[in-house]
Amino acid sequence: MGVDAASPLGTVVGGSLSRGLDVRLGSAEAVEQAKVGTFVTIQGAGSRYFGIITDLRLDAADQRLASAMADADAALASVLSGTSAYSLATVSLNLTTGVGGEAPQPAKSLPGHFSAVHRASNEDVQAIFGSEDAWHIYIGSPLDMEDTRVCLDLRKFVERSNGVFGKSGTGKSFLTRILLAGILQRGVATNLVFDMHSEYGWQTKTESGHAAKGLKQLFPSRVAVFTMDPASARRRGVQTDFDVQIGYDEIEPEDIAILAQTLKITELGVQACYTLRSRFGASWILDFLKQPSDELSENIGGSSSTLDALRQRLGQLQRLDFMRDHGQGAVKRVLDHLADGRHVVLEFGRYGDDLTAYLLVANLITRRIHEEYRKRTEQALAADGKEPEPLVITIEEAHRFLGPGVAGQTIFGTIAREMRKYHVTLLVVDQRPSGIDDEVLSQVGTRITCQLDNDRDVDAVLGGASGARELKSVLSRLEPRQQALMFGHALPMPVVIRTRDYDEALYAEMSVPGAGAAPGRDKRDLFG
Repeated sequence: MGVDAASPLGTVVGGSLSRGLDVRLGSAEAVEQAKVGTFVTIQGAGSRYFGIITDLRLDAADQRLASAMADADAALASVLSGTSAYSLATVSLNLTTGVGGEAPQPAKSLPGHFSAVHRASNEDVQAIFGSEDAWHIYIGSPLDMEDTRVCLDLRKFVERSNGVFGKSGTGKSFLTRILLAGILQRGVATNLVFDMHSEYGWQTKTESGHAAKGLKQLFPSRVAVFTMDPASARRRGVQTDFDVQIGYDEIEPEDIAILAQTLKITELGVQACYTLRSRFGASWILDFLKQPSDELSENIGGSSSTLDALRQRLGQLQRLDFMRDHGQGAVKRVLDHLADGRHVVLEFGRYGDDLTAYLLVANLITRRIHEEYRKRTEQALAADGKEPEPLVITIEEAHRFLGPGVAGQTIFGTIAREMRKYHVTLLVVDQRPSGIDDEVLSQVGTRITCQLDNDRDVDAVLGGASGARELKSVLSRLEPRQQALMFGHALPMPVVIRTRDYDEALYAEMSVPGAGAAPGRDKRDLFG
């Protein structure tokens, strides 16, 4: 059960706009009900304020009281509790509304002394985060408010790149599923998911052993599953739409540059790739693998030892069963599906644990998609035509693409910095946000963060955020599963939620009439 919002938690007794308000808690019950992350409201003389509790502490009117009371009996302790000894909560102010009921604005003033502080009501949450409609999805509930729905504005969400962070086992994959299903059902963007561990396209199991539907099962006519590993798909009974094969002639030096750390290719080796591409054209890898290093060294310059090392490293690509001499049109197939409004989940099967395969394929496909979207956008601007529909690209292990050493070389770093300039954004999913380049992370608009147990990861997620010091206290106290701190571009203010269950209730809600489904959509898609 939720806690009664009508009962006041306490009253304002001090504080500031920068470090938060000091709220004296009014009773023993209020002390135990108040938690870090609790969403509260404060009624001033002419304005209503909204914030969250970021810290709790015990205090006393006389600091000598603690030692004096060491041997006090229960009756005396009860008399002094709440008077000479009391509890304080720190509330970080975020928003305010006036008596006229205008839209919430960032808090730039303070409520007066002794203003009443209450736990937020259902109406308060709805006033700030909106209600479910054509653009908003229910994503979770505030702490101790199980019957209250926090909604996320998906239109604002897809305007910029976003991140879902959390250590393994916190539920970030199911939270990502909720976001992807919402984007799909509301029709605010098209999804391209690089499904590293085959979790999003088809049915998978929760940690408790229950089956959880994938996007293809929820929307069979609107989602296509591509696979790098047809044998794995057959074993799991997955209905795939296309078997992806990559040609050596489709690989550019930029695709090798992202593999430099994984394949241990030196900077000289990467530079040699550009020289080889210029010399041999599209067939540069196969031609290079066939020719002796001494002969090549004389023809193109460079050290034969560098070329020998590069040949050994590039030779590792030959163990990937999906590689072919010539491309089979996989990239065009992906583009055609996206242009037609169909969402694509690319499963990696057994290659999900092969970092070389994942980095190569995701970077190669994304570079070409970005190039195509850039061309379409520029053509539309020149002819005053229709620009491409927004595209959200989901990548896991994002720090592999966006680390300080590689972010400047990968297409993913470019997309993150462009902030939807060409209608392409990222949804990065990672358990090591500290491994992502600081400049790239600063461009992540909305951050949804489950529990992290590394201080560097916590600092990285909060870098550049308003009130980062106070939010760090909130983030460090999240429960291990199904709790998240959400803040950023698509949210009016930070909020801690218990993320909703990914279950039959969610499947059913996806078919609610008027919820923003694409025109002509068959509701049977949800249960096909």
